Amino acid sequence: MKLAVIFDEKFFKFILVGIINTVVGSAIMFLLYNIAHLSYWVSSACNYFFVSILSFFLNKYFTFTIKKWSLFMIVAFILNIVLSYFIAYGLAKPLINYFLDSEPQNIRENVALFVGMCLFTGLNYLGQRFVVFKKR
Repeated sequence: MKLAVIFDEKFFKFILVGIINTVVGSAIMFLLYNIAHLSYWVSSACNYFFVSILSFFLNKYFTFTIKKWSLFMIVAFILNIVLSYFIAYGLAKPLINYFLDSEPQNIRENVALFVGMCLFTGLNYLGQRFVVFKKR
């Protein structure tokens, strides 16, 4: 696969939508974790639940300009979000715990939340671009 296929106008629109989603989602996630004292998993899951709804509509109409609706698209979007979430955050927490094992738990988990967010973005883009909103 050529890099030009991945890094085109759709990629940059996805990044713009991602910035909006990141601001909203980060606020939700870090406030729930640090202010409401909810767990790592609950805080990150709430972020992706609410932001995924926003992401679906922004990416469907703005990034990938898809007008049609299909059951496949909705199911594929949900599966993409769920798989990207569990892979990203499932990898981030043990990875950060390994590298920052001497740091306090709240530091490790805040860093893991950030790393998970970055991993999720990459996985989510690939799934949306090449599966969910692929022009058929």
